[in-house]
Amino acid sequence: MKQIYQLALAAATVAAMTACSGKDAQKEQGAASAAAAAAQQAPQVATMTLGVATSEIENSYPASIKGINDVEIRPQVTGFITKVNVDEGQEVKAGQVLFTLDQVQFQAAVNSSEAAVNSALTAVNTARSTADKDKALFDKGIISSYAYELSANQLKTAEANLASARAQLTNAQKNLAYTVVTSPIDGVVGQIPFREGTLASPSTALTTVSNTSKVYADFSLSENYILGMTDNGARSVAEAMKSLPKVKLILSNGSTYPIEGEVVTIEGVINAQTGAAKARALFDNPSGVLRSGFTGKVVIPEVIEEAILIPQNASFGIQDQRFVLKVDGDNKVTATPITIMEGRTDSRNYVVTSGLEVGDVIVVEGVNQTVRDGMTITPTAAAGEQAK
Repeated sequence: MKQIYQLALAAATVAAMTACSGKDAQKEQGAASAAAAAAQQAPQVATMTLGVATSEIENSYPASIKGINDVEIRPQVTGFITKVNVDEGQEVKAGQVLFTLDQVQFQAAVNSSEAAVNSALTAVNTARSTADKDKALFDKGIISSYAYELSANQLKTAEANLASARAQLTNAQKNLAYTVVTSPIDGVVGQIPFREGTLASPSTALTTVSNTSKVYADFSLSENYILGMTDNGARSVAEAMKSLPKVKLILSNGSTYPIEGEVVTIEGVINAQTGAAKARALFDNPSGVLRSGFTGKVVIPEVIEEAILIPQNASFGIQDQRFVLKVDGDNKVTATPITIMEGRTDSRNYVVTSGLEVGDVIVVEGVNQTVRDGMTITPTAAAGEQAK
């Protein structure tokens, strides 16, 4: 009996130990399953580790284009247009006839003035003859000094009338010449809103002639950019302009104009409403393809050494603040505010000035869409290189 009891006790002990071992194994398996489930729940997300690089960025600014000399063509006299001698878009030379006004009344004025001059000239000759005769009589004591002075004054009056008549003739001749409206410069004819039969006056702009052998691209530079280019006032704007690189011109259709230009002027006054100053770039235009009224973008390249770059799609904005999703040691993402160089980009990347450091890991896939603040992820190195 004693032996039977001992055997039963041993068997019970073995059974109990086996049961405990099974429970522990189940616990371990459950923990492993939970860990595996958690790992499966943490999505794989592309990340990158930040480093430093040389950034070649392009600062682009909307620009309006005009010729180096745009001249409004206005007649200097009032008259009906009798002939338009050019067409819109035509290239013209200085002195070339653009418009002709009705000349009838102005030719009549010239004829009348010429007649007045001839009449005044006859009167002068008559008065001079009389004065010369009276002078001889006065010298002989035949007539009084009063009589001589009277004829001399009549000569002066006749000469004054002749001068006035000649001045009126000159004015009439100029007015007649003004009926032929010519171009003051070499250039291209703009829009012609008035045609034959229209009454034109000095207040009427008949067209514009633009000298587009060179063109200006007018744009605006921000106050911050001007401070940066002058090293916060360490050098003058004129000195800073000399060190600016050649600039490009992006046309309205997205193409790049093949000839580079240069920034030639920057206004000295900042607009209080826009916080920017007007600037002007000059481009050669030998083909004449650029016309006054064109629009585009002036692109100023800039090289920034040892910059921290992030892809633009790795950030998101909330109101006026920009954020990235930074990954910590536990693979948890945290929305982190950053500061970037405003208006200065290479079209793919942002230059970060604060909020991130070299070695930080950020999310570059599904930012603030499939991946949000507080999530735990499984980082992948698919996009883990410094933006270039």
